[in-house]
Amino acid sequence: MIPGQASRDEDVERFSLVRDDVFYRIQRKIGLIPPGGGGFLRRAVLYAMVAWLPLVIVAWWAGTAIDPVGGAEPLLGHIGIHVRCLVAIPLLVIAEGVAQQNIPKGVREFKRSGLVSGELSARFDQVLTDMLRLRNQVFPWILIAGLVVSWTAVLFMSPNLDEMRWANTESPTLRFGVWWLLFVTRPIFSILLLAWVWRLVLLGILLFRIARLPLNLVVLHPDRVGGLGFLSRIPVVYAPIILSVSAVMAGVWAHEVLYHGVTVPSLYGQIAALLGVLVLMGVAPLLVFSPLLMRAKRQALLDYGVLLAQHGRAVDDRWIRKMDVPDYPMLNAPELGPVADIQALYQSVASMRVAIITKSVLIKILLPAALPLLILISLQWPLKSTLTKLLFTLL
Repeated sequence: MIPGQASRDEDVERFSLVRDDVFYRIQRKIGLIPPGGGGFLRRAVLYAMVAWLPLVIVAWWAGTAIDPVGGAEPLLGHIGIHVRCLVAIPLLVIAEGVAQQNIPKGVREFKRSGLVSGELSARFDQVLTDMLRLRNQVFPWILIAGLVVSWTAVLFMSPNLDEMRWANTESPTLRFGVWWLLFVTRPIFSILLLAWVWRLVLLGILLFRIARLPLNLVVLHPDRVGGLGFLSRIPVVYAPIILSVSAVMAGVWAHEVLYHGVTVPSLYGQIAALLGVLVLMGVAPLLVFSPLLMRAKRQALLDYGVLLAQHGRAVDDRWIRKMDVPDYPMLNAPELGPVADIQALYQSVASMRVAIITKSVLIKILLPAALPLLILISLQWPLKSTLTKLLFTLL
């Protein structure tokens, strides 16, 4: 086999959203990623400390870390900054490891389960090859860099004054803290977040292109989605991203509630909108298979309807009309069995779902999206009563 071809086949077999993209290669080149890959926990801690520790040091040095000085709010009270550094940034890095572990398994399952076989295998491999080529493109990362630089410039020209209240003194040390926040902390978070926006777009394109293939769905599969049930693990990949976004927003709102007299009920509209967007982001990649599932179910209902009709007529002719029915293989087929069994086959087809959305999928999406928001609500309302009301509403 040609060496280059072998390398491409190996890449297809170990398809990854993260490994060997531009950002990954840069990090590996400067030593942040070991030659063999990995190092997710190390990078998570490193990025978090680089973003957060200098802010704490300068605020502590100036005396505004815990207690307000000269009209400045304490840095401790700016929950959004701490959450962004110590929760969101590590989660966005750890999400790479989660993707590295789960995406290749999901891709391999298409072939292993027989959904992709025979001549379709070459088309499936071509889809993966095209996605690898798109993943390795430089232009999206130039666009990400441009967006980060532009947003940093906008914040420098028109900063969020409320976020700077902890540095609201004439101290040169605190001015350095402001610069660090604007030019280091925020860009680190923005780059990691936008990188995941691009990767989730790639994931959506990948699943969309796979969904357009004539997959060999099994309409009688017990997972009730034609054998695509393994895709219910996909939300695990972007659960850390959902959690990080929800946590950052909850941290910002928590500061408003604790320091600026904003009431939690006044935030319900924004909380609901954020929750809706995060849930939609979570289920959208799985919905690309719905047209394929609807077509398969519609055709299967017709096919199994004909089969049931043929079987029913043969049974009626033999046992009700007492007709001399010739040797009819369908009546003796062990996989069909008695009338009750073949009706169960039809009911199995009829119960097939047209969306890979289950309670398990919704929990994987809703839990990381709602947990920080529930903690925010508990600042004004007891968490126990809040959860009780939520459960009564859902149930």
